[in-house]
Amino acid sequence: MADCKIVKVSERVALGDGGLTLMAGPCVIESHEACLELAEALVGLTNRLHIPYIFKASFDKANRTSLSAYRGPGLEKGLETLAEVKARFGVPVVTDVHEPWQCAPVAEVCDVLQIPAFLCRQTDLVVAAAKTGRVVNVKKGQFLAPEDMVNVVRKIESEGNSRIVLTERGASFGYHNLVADMRSLLVMRELGYPVVFDATHSVQRPGGLGSGSGGDGRWAPALARAAVATGVDGVFMETHFNPPEALSDAANAIAFSALEELLTKLVKIHEVVHS
Repeated sequence: MADCKIVKVSERVALGDGGLTLMAGPCVIESHEACLELAEALVGLTNRLHIPYIFKASFDKANRTSLSAYRGPGLEKGLETLAEVKARFGVPVVTDVHEPWQCAPVAEVCDVLQIPAFLCRQTDLVVAAAKTGRVVNVKKGQFLAPEDMVNVVRKIESEGNSRIVLTERGASFGYHNLVADMRSLLVMRELGYPVVFDATHSVQRPGGLGSGSGGDGRWAPALARAAVATGVDGVFMETHFNPPEALSDAANAIAFSALEELLTKLVKIHEVVHS
């Protein structure tokens, strides 16, 4: 892969430094207690495997397919939960923002502001996130060519912020389907910033259930292994103690019980690639 900037997230976590960072957690904060329980398990696992780790959870899923779908606890309560995860377990946290006004309060708590794929071309949102000075993780739109992400990068750089991470989460292939083009990871890395692969959203079937998105989480581990073999800087995945009961993206989440085996393999692949 092409060389890139090192983006420091916290004292212990950076992307682009030759390591393999994990961004993982539930799709959405289902409850304060459940979020803390999963965070504790993930911190324990990543510490044991010596994997740099960023906890991920959303306070609001503003882009749910159906009006009746669970969205989350909202900004205030969600940030309280994320702040406690950060304070109790000493890990950086990432969450997504959907409107420009959310960026400032989220940046007071979160180390990384994430721009959802559907919103990656929304200039006001991208610029507002950049202005906070926090790391900005942009998910490439399912409709966007990887080389076109240069325009998103330039918007962030225009605010003097070079703390940028780019994430691949699949490209639309007809209706209700996504494909993961591994070339995209290499193309985006040529823009000079760390690249992350989103293993679980890449197996999503958007709108595939009519009133919700489906998917097939069986393929997420294989795609994660392939992405790590290209030399990516990090892997993003959503996990749950019991995926069928997850309140969002249940079809794609990786069961926590399967995570240790997968992460162990990813670490070994990463070591071979960088040997």
